[in-house]
Amino acid sequence: MTVSKQSEHIQYGALPWRRGRGGLEILLVTTLNTKRWIVPKGWPLAGHAPAECAEHEALEEAGLLGKMQPKPLGSFPYEKSSRGGDNLSCNVLLFAMEVKQQRRLWPEKKLRETRWCSVEEALERVSNPGLRSLIQEFAEDWHSRTTDRPDSVAVTHEQQKS
Repeated sequence: MTVSKQSEHIQYGALPWRRGRGGLEILLVTTLNTKRWIVPKGWPLAGHAPAECAEHEALEEAGLLGKMQPKPLGSFPYEKSSRGGDNLSCNVLLFAMEVKQQRRLWPEKKLRETRWCSVEEALERVSNPGLRSLIQEFAEDWHSRTTDRPDSVAVTHEQQKS
């Protein structure tokens, strides 16, 4: 794919998640050079919407297929190290991706490590404060949407009596 030359300092990322045995799980990947834990992210691709770019990165960096949310969760800044040793200030627009499948093989499988983590483990492994905040906010929102509320249980009991 062709990388778009506009917005050179903006990248698009995926926050891959799934419902695991113990609740919400987040998939992290390592960076190519420093091996820090992050989420799949990359440059804009010509002719593709931001969420599509994030979806492409999730497939390329971690072999992930799933449902990408079209609305971003937010953004976080980070310093990208270039091959020449310079740092480039970037801003990553992050999209939630409910993972349905992880392929056995993908383009960067031998270059990166991937790991499914509990929210707590993901927060411990990720060093970028902005990304950690977005993971925490996503987890809180996810838990509030998946937790049974007493009023919804009461309605269910009333419906059962009818």
